[in-house]
Amino acid sequence: MSIPTVKAKLLEGRKGLIVGIANDRSIAWGCARAFRAFGAEVAITYLNDKAKPHVEPLARELEAPIFLPLDVAGPGQMEAVFERIAETWGELDFVVHSIAFSPKEALGGRVTDVPRDGFLTTMDISCWSFIRMAQLAEPLMKRGGTLFTMTYYGSQVVVENYNIMGVAKAALESAVRYMAAELGPKGIRVHAISPGALATRAASGIPEFDALLEKTKVKSPTRELVDIDDVGVATAFLAHDAARLITGQVLYVDGGYHIID
Repeated sequence: MSIPTVKAKLLEGRKGLIVGIANDRSIAWGCARAFRAFGAEVAITYLNDKAKPHVEPLARELEAPIFLPLDVAGPGQMEAVFERIAETWGELDFVVHSIAFSPKEALGGRVTDVPRDGFLTTMDISCWSFIRMAQLAEPLMKRGGTLFTMTYYGSQVVVENYNIMGVAKAALESAVRYMAAELGPKGIRVHAISPGALATRAASGIPEFDALLEKTKVKSPTRELVDIDDVGVATAFLAHDAARLITGQVLYVDGGYHIID
């Protein structure tokens, strides 16, 4: 699908942070396009100077008033982003956390053999960074808000070659449930979005990922893979007040049909 060319003002006046755009195939890019199409303003981050030339044109296309570097492993960088948001907007309505990382030596082997440093790095970037973003976003969500992160079904069952990332996603989903309970009384909703297998730059690091894509397509009811715009529209809708009673769940954007051989 594609984002409607005529903008629907479902989220007009809302302001949010999108983290995880690497290029125009990123899930975060599909989300950013959808939020902008629905009338929201978006702040955009990029990983480092190498990534900046790929992300900057996309931020311009979105008319992003805030465009900053963000390596969540870098000391003080998350804090700097939220400080800028506080200075520029003074408030925040949503955050999309669409990042995950595992070193090759951790992701490529058995969970049983994962080295300690690789495990800690995987959990730090893929899970803890979302918890920290929620903590930083909380005081800015004065009227409530919505926090999103991206997960995958490999958290629930064993998916060949997903390995330690499955463990990290399971931890991330558990964090979503606890944070939803903690932040819910303040009107802050927390969601984990599970898009199924998508051909993104990050996913290309998973061994034999092409075979997983084909298996997902064959076993989908529509015999099609979802795309980043499908994920973006579904995510943006959940930031609307009409979805205010939905929180703390893993929400599947792939037909909800799972068979893992």
